[in-house]
Parts: sequence; structure tokens; C-alpha cells
Amino acid sequence: MNSRAQHNFTADNDTSALPTVVDRAAWQAELDKLLVREKAHTHEGDAIAAARRRLPMVEVDPTITLIGPHGPVTLLEVFEGRQQLIVYYHMWHADQPAAGQCEGCTFFNGQVRELAYLHSRNVTYATFCEGPYEESIRYRDFMGWDVPWYSAQGSAEALLAGREFGTLACYLRHGDRVFETYWSTGRGVEPMAPSYGLLDMTVYGRQETWEDSPAGWPQHWENTGEQFRTNGRPSAQWSRLEAGRSDDLGASAAATAPHDCHHQS
Repeated sequence: MNSRAQHNFTADNDTSALPTVVDRAAWQAELDKLLVREKAHTHEGDAIAAARRRLPMVEVDPTITLIGPHGPVTLLEVFEGRQQLIVYYHMWHADQPAAGQCEGCTFFNGQVRELAYLHSRNVTYATFCEGPYEESIRYRDFMGWDVPWYSAQGSAEALLAGREFGTLACYLRHGDRVFETYWSTGRGVEPMAPSYGLLDMTVYGRQETWEDSPAGWPQHWENTGEQFRTNGRPSAQWSRLEAGRSDDLGASAAATAPHDCHHQS
């Protein structure tokens, strides 16, 4: 199975587009100039986070019901006794096989793996999926994720209040009351994807067409959702198939065309 990257790069891995070569001292001088901007960017991020902590909040019905591994569960119970809750609202495409499920949600949600650090700060992380529980939990298990997973199929309107899936939301529990403190979507969910942060540090970046890169830099992916797919599937699915996992979601699904569910703005 050739990856999309292998398909798009030339056979000789064209390196005609390269940064200027200088000596180490000149290189370090340029890095030092960039570091000034990087520190300013970090400090601005700190200031934005400080403003986020000072936002007001809106009360949410704590009895809103979701479906979990043991049946119906309330929003309050999803906190697992902790004070805060982060929820990713995972899109679901009804009657689609695993290959046709949301590539953007698979990209972002799939990179949230180690929850111990959140738990140590009294924060629970959970996924609220748009689809039915029995079908969508098979997708979670196929992908090898172990995050708490719930179906919000019957409660999406109450929870999202007119917003769409592909959203990240934060909640606070005060006794038996629940409040929503923050939400974001589009590029606002990028903190979930350290892969992007790492790619941003490389010379060729994300290799997506919207980026401001020098002429000749490789830019193979458009902002259409295809940046998260390889040969017609969400990219991370191939390694699961190669490991012998079944992607049978237990539902009849004839269509396999990818959907436009990317998370860029």
C-alpha cells in the first residue's frame, strides 16, 4: 500500500527546493532573530489563555443523556467525579464504512492518547460521537483508541445549541451543576494534534497549499480534507488494517466516497 506521500513525491525525492546554506554562526544568528518572535508568540498565547480563564460561562442541563458502554448516562456522570471535562464532538457519517468516516475528526481525536496528565489536574477527556453507540464504538476500537466514548446522537441539539460536530468544548462542574466555559472549532482544535506543531517546525512545514512557503517548496495537499487521507482512507487507518484489525462497523454501507469534513478555517 503506497502512502499518499510516496505517490506524490518524485522517484528521486526531488530536493531542488532547498534553504540557503550558510555557516553555523550565520545560521544561529537567524535563529536568534526568529527566537524573539517565537517568544512574543508564546507570551501572546499565555495572554490569550489568561483571557480565556476570565470568560463568563453558560449553564448546561446536567441531566442531558448520552449513551455509553453501560447504556444511558448523564452529562454530569461523564465527568467521572472530576471537576472539569473536555469534550471532542466527533462527526459521524451515517451508512458509511470506516473508510468514509470523518478524516479530520480521526486526525484530531486520534492524537489525544495519554490522559493521565489531564486526570492529575482534575480534568476528564471524552469523545461525544454524532453516530449510534454500537456502530461508532466499533470504529473507536478499530482505531485502537481508549478514550471514553459516548454517543450524542439523541442529545446533540441540547449540547451543541446550533453548532456542529468537529467542535471542542470545555465544561466545569460545580456540585451538581454543569457549565460550558469555552468552545472552538476549525483551526481552534489544533492543540489536539501535536503532529501539526511538529510539522510546523520542519523546513517544508505541513506541505499544504495555503501555507506561505518559498517558491518550489513541496505543497501536495489542499485544504479539502484530503490532507488527512491516504489512498481514499483516513491516513491512520492503514496501519490498523496492516495490523489485522477489522474495520467492519456492523452496519450496511455501500458508499465509500470521502466527505468534506475537514477542520481548517
